[in-house]
Amino acid sequence: MAFQAIQAALFTDSVADRGIKEGDAPVAPRQSERTWPAASRQVAKDPVENRSLILRVFLPFVAGYYIAYLFRTINAVMAAPLATELGLGADDLGLLTSVYFLTFAAAQIPIGILLDRHGPRRVQSVLLVIAAVGSTLFAVSDHFWMLLVGRALIGLGVASAMTGGLKALVLWFPGDRVPLLNGLMVMLGALGAVTATLPADLLLDWIGWRELFGLFAGLTAASAAIVYLIVPEATPAATGAVSVGLRKVYADRRFWRLAPLSASCIGTAWALQGLWAAQWLKDVEGLDRAGVVFHLFAMAVALSLGAILLGVAADRLRRRGVGPEVLLGLVAALFIATQFALILRLPLPSYLQWAVVAAVGAATVLSFTILAEYFPKQLAGRANGALNLFHIAVAFAVQYTTGVVLQHWTPEAGHYPEIAYQTAFALNLALQIVAWIWFALPWAFLRPSAVYRRRPSES
Repeated sequence: MAFQAIQAALFTDSVADRGIKEGDAPVAPRQSERTWPAASRQVAKDPVENRSLILRVFLPFVAGYYIAYLFRTINAVMAAPLATELGLGADDLGLLTSVYFLTFAAAQIPIGILLDRHGPRRVQSVLLVIAAVGSTLFAVSDHFWMLLVGRALIGLGVASAMTGGLKALVLWFPGDRVPLLNGLMVMLGALGAVTATLPADLLLDWIGWRELFGLFAGLTAASAAIVYLIVPEATPAATGAVSVGLRKVYADRRFWRLAPLSASCIGTAWALQGLWAAQWLKDVEGLDRAGVVFHLFAMAVALSLGAILLGVAADRLRRRGVGPEVLLGLVAALFIATQFALILRLPLPSYLQWAVVAAVGAATVLSFTILAEYFPKQLAGRANGALNLFHIAVAFAVQYTTGVVLQHWTPEAGHYPEIAYQTAFALNLALQIVAWIWFALPWAFLRPSAVYRRRPSES
């Protein structure tokens, strides 16, 4: 039943919608899309083809994204055992967790080029093998620097999990379903963040963190094999078009209006959920380990639900002529207000505030949908990689610099004072406010219908 629901959501009325927008008949496939991409134009008419696309394209990349989320957020649960066993301080924990984002970010532009040149199947499968190696190294590490190298390899290995999946979606599925597809992929992938809370905590008590990362290594290697063996091959792009396309992305004014807000909000949400939310809850809220883990579980559920809700909302608004820029601006404003409430310690439910923080991490659904409106499919890998570079760079900077700021205070009984967290969070919040103003001002003078732009012609 769940499989049929996904199939219906992805394909129902997709051809009819394209006919309304682009003429009386579905758009003819481009000459550069020969096999699977060409077949995707007819998927709404062929239920067997629909099921094959879901099984051979959608679900394998969802599995890779699930693993990426699992690795991204697992350190929030593991911070205490690692700190106790290896004697790590706040700055060590910040660096160990954020180095994942450092290598992830460094790989985004090369990966975007490789995705457009060689297709998501080859790139994703090779990189997941690297992630499996990194997880294995992490599992056998006996000092900080080995852990750091293992974590760095993990970040590199899952660096294409999002952009590779997005590239696959725009290659093989109807373009008018991209917002909903993005939401479904992030929702299902974010279950990895759910797994990294209560289930991971139970496994830590049962088998220990070394064995847990050994298990992750096996799952990652299996996912790499599935992608390589099941996902169909994509038609490679011409080498000359790749470099030209990257310059086109970075020369676009709309990209530079979107990137600061998207990166500062989404990157902060990832950084907080991946490490500092747990430390805040322990040090500021005074929760025990069970209370912290339950909060992290609620945050992971909020992230998953937020993805599909944002995807559905973007899809519905698109049908009414309202672009995803409007929704992203509203989500960012809510995120900023929530951080103000946390910093000022307003009497609001802790679960609600941190659920909002986590859900904003799913706003990639909106950001990448906006990029799909700005750039054609041929530039999808480079455009997504270029924006994701900023997301990950901000996540790294927030995770690391928060630890550095905290180190300026002396912990009392193993807990950093409230003012330390408030200072670190407030410094980052100021940058988000500037980014929101930069993003919102041009749209403030436009009607909602004028904000939405049709996807660029790909003929």
